[in-house]
Amino acid sequence: MHNLLVFLSRHNHWLIFLLLETLSGIMLFRYNSYQGSVWFSSANKVAGVIYKYTSSVQQYFSLAELNSQLTSRNVALEHQVERLSEELTKATRDTTMAERIQLDVMKDTQTIPAKVISASFDKLNNFITIDKGSADGIQKDMGVVCGTGVVGIVYLTSEHYSVIIPVLSGKSAISCTIRGKGHFGYLHWNGGSPQHAYVDDIPRHAHFKKGDYVVTSGYSDVFPPGILVGRIDKVYNSDNGMSYRLKVSLSTDFSRLRDVCVINDPNLSISKQLINAAKDSLKIHD
Repeated sequence: MHNLLVFLSRHNHWLIFLLLETLSGIMLFRYNSYQGSVWFSSANKVAGVIYKYTSSVQQYFSLAELNSQLTSRNVALEHQVERLSEELTKATRDTTMAERIQLDVMKDTQTIPAKVISASFDKLNNFITIDKGSADGIQKDMGVVCGTGVVGIVYLTSEHYSVIIPVLSGKSAISCTIRGKGHFGYLHWNGGSPQHAYVDDIPRHAHFKKGDYVVTSGYSDVFPPGILVGRIDKVYNSDNGMSYRLKVSLSTDFSRLRDVCVINDPNLSISKQLINAAKDSLKIHD
C-alpha cells in the first residue's frame, strides 16, 4: 500500500494529464455534433470489422464438421459412380454409357439451397423452418435433402419462409427401396431416437442383409431415385407376419442440420395437376 501511494505521488502529473485528456475527449465528442458523428461512424466501422472477422472465425469452426461430412459423402459417391461405371462397361462394353446416364439424371435435377432457421426433434410431429419460400421458387410437396441424405418434404410456404415435415415426424411417409434389390416400402418414424426410423411392407421373399443401403425409390415426383436414406440396422417381422419391418440407421444427422437443398422438379406442378384432375373426375363419377 505504501509503495502504491509513493508511485501515485511521484507520477501524479501524468495521471492528472490522462484524466483531463479523457474528460476533454468526452466533452468534445458529446457536445459537438460534427465530432460526435465522426466518432460514431468510426466506432461503428471498427465494430463492424471486428464483428465480421469474429463471425467468419465462428462460421469456419462450425462448418468444419459439415465440410468433413460433405467430403466423406462426395468420396463415397465418387466410389459408387466408379463402381457402377465399371459394371456398365463390363455388361455393355460401352465406356460412355455410364457418363450418358449420369448426365441424363443430373440434367433434370435442380435444387434451391436454403438454411435451417428453426427446428424441433423432441415431438412426435416435428417441423423444420428454412429461410426460402415461394419467392425463391419453393412450393408445397417438394423434396428436401442435405449433403448426407433425405431430410423431408415441404409442407407450407410463405413468401420468404417454408415449413418442412422431416423424416422425424409421424406424418412422414417416404417411398424407399433397398439399393440393388428392387423391393420397396415406406419409411416411418414413430418417435424415440432421432437416429433411427423404420421401413414397413418389405415382402417376405426379399433377399437382403444387415448393412444394406436404403435409398429413395423414385416412385413419386418428390424425390428422384437413389438418394440415400440410411442403412439397415435390424430386421423384424411385421405384426401380421406377412412382411418385414426394417430398422434403419438414418444417414442424416438432424441434430447438426444447418444447410439443405430443396429439389426443384419442373414436372411437379404438372403431376399435381393431373392427380387433382383425376380426383375431381372420380368425384364426378361417384
